[in-house]
Amino acid sequence: MALHQAITVPEGDGVTVKRLMPVHGLRNFDPFVLWDHFDISGGGFPDHPHRGFEAITYMFAGGMQHTDNLGNTGTVHGGGAQRFTAGRGIVHSEMPDGHAVGIQLWINLPNSLKGLGPDYQQAEQDKIPETSFDGGLIRTIVGEGGPIRLKTDVEYLDIRLDAGSRLNRNIAANKRGFVYAVRGEASINALPVNSGQAACIEDETSLQIESSSGAHLMWCFGLPHHEPIHQHGPFVD
Repeated sequence: MALHQAITVPEGDGVTVKRLMPVHGLRNFDPFVLWDHFDISGGGFPDHPHRGFEAITYMFAGGMQHTDNLGNTGTVHGGGAQRFTAGRGIVHSEMPDGHAVGIQLWINLPNSLKGLGPDYQQAEQDKIPETSFDGGLIRTIVGEGGPIRLKTDVEYLDIRLDAGSRLNRNIAANKRGFVYAVRGEASINALPVNSGQAACIEDETSLQIESSSGAHLMWCFGLPHHEPIHQHGPFVD
């Protein structure tokens, strides 16, 4: 298990993001190739191309409008998610609707699927299932019961922990991934993780997560493709 810190980088049209990967020291974490935590009120991400991966934009607050060259247009709001499959190529824009706060995650496509046609999906807040437990809440974005469909086997969860709470959760066989702290602090198998940090995890079968003061976490685990990743700007070949 290794601790990594997201760093602030410029992106798009006059905005900055907290980027966990790709950065020096964490280029990618197969099958995941980008993680941007954004909090923006102006600017945005005008028309630009992508190729070779799938992306999920998950909103905490505000809204984000997606428009692409397939004719898809949609605005997802806080608690909802958008997914696009770039495949062999897509051109799109993502522009904030008011104060937009959320995460964008890129998941590499296996080589056999990089020639797929592009695709788009949107799920609003009421389509993402919630499960309460003693001391917190889990929202399933991708995984059992989750609405967002991917070509890669992924479990992607939004986890809220109350102060003084604990969560024990198993990791599916052969998956690797990370737990990112959106806010607050948590102990993950005794490793302290604070806001803007992630614990990258492989070769573990379960995690014990505790928080003395409360935390908002993102759980992101997937089945690696075990193929070379050639990432350059908006393209993953």
